[in-house]
Amino acid sequence: MNYSFLDFLVLLGSLGLFLYGMKLMSEALQKVAGDRLRTILSAMTSNRFTGILTGFLITAIIQSSSATTVMVVSFVNAGLLSLVQSVGVIMGANIGTTITAWIISIAGFKFDLGYIALPLLAVGVPFTFSKKHKRKYWGEFVIGFALLFKGLDFLKNSVPDIKNNPDILSFLQSYTDMGYGSIFLFLLIGTLLTVIVQSSSATMAITLVMCSQGWISLEIAAAIILGENIGTTITANLAALSGNISAKRAALAHLLFNVFGVCWVMILFYPFLSLIRYIIFGSFTGEPQDMAATTYALSMFHTLFNICNVLILCWFVKPLVKLVTYILPQKEEEEESFRLTYISTGMLSTSELSVLQASKEILDYANRTKKMFRLVQELYSEKDESDFAKLFSRIEKYESISDRTEVEIANYLTKVSEGRLSADSKQRILGMLKVITEIESIADSCYNLARTISHKHDEGIEFTNDIDHNIREMFALTETSLKQMLIVEERPESTINIDITKSYNIENEINNFRNQLKAKNALDIKAQAYQYKEGIVYMDIIIECEKLSDYVVNVVEAIAESRVKGK
Repeated sequence: MNYSFLDFLVLLGSLGLFLYGMKLMSEALQKVAGDRLRTILSAMTSNRFTGILTGFLITAIIQSSSATTVMVVSFVNAGLLSLVQSVGVIMGANIGTTITAWIISIAGFKFDLGYIALPLLAVGVPFTFSKKHKRKYWGEFVIGFALLFKGLDFLKNSVPDIKNNPDILSFLQSYTDMGYGSIFLFLLIGTLLTVIVQSSSATMAITLVMCSQGWISLEIAAAIILGENIGTTITANLAALSGNISAKRAALAHLLFNVFGVCWVMILFYPFLSLIRYIIFGSFTGEPQDMAATTYALSMFHTLFNICNVLILCWFVKPLVKLVTYILPQKEEEEESFRLTYISTGMLSTSELSVLQASKEILDYANRTKKMFRLVQELYSEKDESDFAKLFSRIEKYESISDRTEVEIANYLTKVSEGRLSADSKQRILGMLKVITEIESIADSCYNLARTISHKHDEGIEFTNDIDHNIREMFALTETSLKQMLIVEERPESTINIDITKSYNIENEINNFRNQLKAKNALDIKAQAYQYKEGIVYMDIIIECEKLSDYVVNVVEAIAESRVKGK
């Protein structure tokens, strides 16, 4: 048979067109759904059964279990879903992905959709030029649908004619009659192929094409499909590599779930396959009358396997969570070590989801800065030389972490802004960039306070009881403003005006208190109640606290502005 390198490239191009069509469909539907998709995932996971249903529906709609599982891992990473909730959605995604095989089996082989692809492109392309985003996304979906089936059509026509040239696969004949050994070998081939193409749907399409062309037997094809179920977990695990411990656990749960399913099916492989034969062919030992019947049998095998696996393991969600928690324990890390909790370039998925992850990271950044201020208060009260030095060193590390965190979040937001975003999200990103700048200024003020306290310590300056009381009162007011800032970040948009008013009231109280203390300080120095240098250090602390509260108000205003304009 004459099969050149160019023909091989045509085969790869056909597969690429299929994959690109699948990707375009999936991303377009995610954009159309937008916030509603995230709301569905977050709201419909109250128990394992609604979680399974949610995973099934979303995967059936976007036609990509990898997209669903990566999204779920991202949600777990961002703290939007618990590990228990994520396992249910992943189980449902495994059933949802079987819809692809049925679409290909029924439509892809029964009808010649190659002729429909161009008319679909004629419908979809004009929509992509629309000024309305939703119309544009629907246009992308139609184009993706057309490319998917055109790629499948090309794939069927570009494979070598092995049926009429069986000698080409003669080297494989020695590997197909080894019983379970052959099944295990082609299971590994299916796993490897799915890892390479990063899509179980693409591997399923290849397997169905090979069956329809009579290349491989039903048993071998079923083994490849089992391998696809393991290989498809690689995408989520790769996405979780740069995520937090919860994301890694969710991805591992997906892997263990699929591996367990493959294990029990391997034990019952031939009886299970006989059941499929009975359902499709009407006999436990029946053989297909045509190639289309073979593809139906494979689709049924894929669906029934995943449904049975979910029915078995849905009762063991909590033990599965305990197992992955045991395998991946929470490592004790020094709190002064630099790490981002919720975002990283490796976890970047859809731009809209990334805005949520960045929002979570900024809240974590603000919490860490508030903790830095608590360390400043501890430093002020510390009398032991050794402990004082350790505390000051920790504050210095927090300052360094703060600088790096600002840069990392800013870089991440810049990368997110390069993707397709709604006007609301673009405005939120601008607000977030301003927020992280102001939070970094809060950290700078904390470090300035620590240096002033260190100077007081080194100079052996002792404050009077009155000064000490005033400083502690100013610390308390400043901490209250920080707490209110965190409330503004955490609370829903409907309460934003109330929160802003509270922040302004606290800021006015701090300003008035500073003015009173400045006036009293001048009188006390004149009355020689304490020395001038003590008054200078005293005022440095008070004024720096007031500056810090100004930065806090700037954060609150930036959050309010981005939310109001984003509505």
